[in-house]
Amino acid sequence: MRTALTGAGVIGSVHAVILQKRGELCAVCDIDEKKLEKYASLPVYTDYVRMLDEVKPDAVHICTPHYLHAQMICEALSRGVHTLCEKPLCISLDEIEKIKRAAEKSEANFGVCLQNRYNGENLYIKEYLKDKKIVSVTGTVAWHRDGAYYASAPWRGKQSTEGGGVLINQALHTLDLVLWLTGAPETVTASVSNLTLQNAIEVEDSAVIIGKGDPGFVFFATNGSPADMPVELTVKTDDEIIKVTPGSVVINGEAIRFREKYEALGKKCYGSGHEALINDFYDCISNGRKFAIGAEEAARSVKVILAAYASGGKPVRLD
Repeated sequence: MRTALTGAGVIGSVHAVILQKRGELCAVCDIDEKKLEKYASLPVYTDYVRMLDEVKPDAVHICTPHYLHAQMICEALSRGVHTLCEKPLCISLDEIEKIKRAAEKSEANFGVCLQNRYNGENLYIKEYLKDKKIVSVTGTVAWHRDGAYYASAPWRGKQSTEGGGVLINQALHTLDLVLWLTGAPETVTASVSNLTLQNAIEVEDSAVIIGKGDPGFVFFATNGSPADMPVELTVKTDDEIIKVTPGSVVINGEAIRFREKYEALGKKCYGSGHEALINDFYDCISNGRKFAIGAEEAARSVKVILAAYASGGKPVRLD
């Protein structure tokens, strides 16, 4: 495979390491030419469409700010280029529909990088619960982000470019895991607020979501923690309480040993799943399988987040 990369920032660098390890990185695009300096041995571009048309890659990885995802996905799929995009899928309901139509029309494989599904503890619990009745799931994200973090890139903390705050950026991966276990809720009732970053961002830094369904869930997220804490899932079955944190599963108070420790690529909060997900994506291409985390699957967490933003403390029904 000849794979191009657009977005050479923090998360793009993680994709680049894996693609270079696979020997497949053929071109890199970013509007910041300084970020392209370390890829001097490759064709580099500041224009995404030009890169697609001149390099004609087999696949492309999209690691750009949120507001660019939909347009870039559609451009690639319309050219029959296999496309793997970082989260979130996009930032509006209209964009979800555009991406779904583009994916349906294209012969290329499409996927979204929700890599925490590939972390060992989450794979273990997904398999463990497959024949059990889940009563409820709680997800918690308590991280620290300050004004300097949001000032580090002009698209951060703005509704038009990030699409929201803690929910659509930091907490989406954990919310995706909740929905992976519970399925989409019937209704979402939520409250979002800015408790610690009023002078730095125009979006929320804290949120609570209650999803009603069978099973239902409760989800808490904040960027106002004094320090980054481990994300946590708590699953209640008829007779068990299961707690899942990075690298750990505890069932009714008993710790489960299920794998060796891992080293995360990039930030520790990214987990260890990127390489496994990317390898699976290319295995799907090679073997003619549809990648499991496509447009419909990745849209589920975005739809819940958009419903949370629209809720204002009142139930919002999901289609």
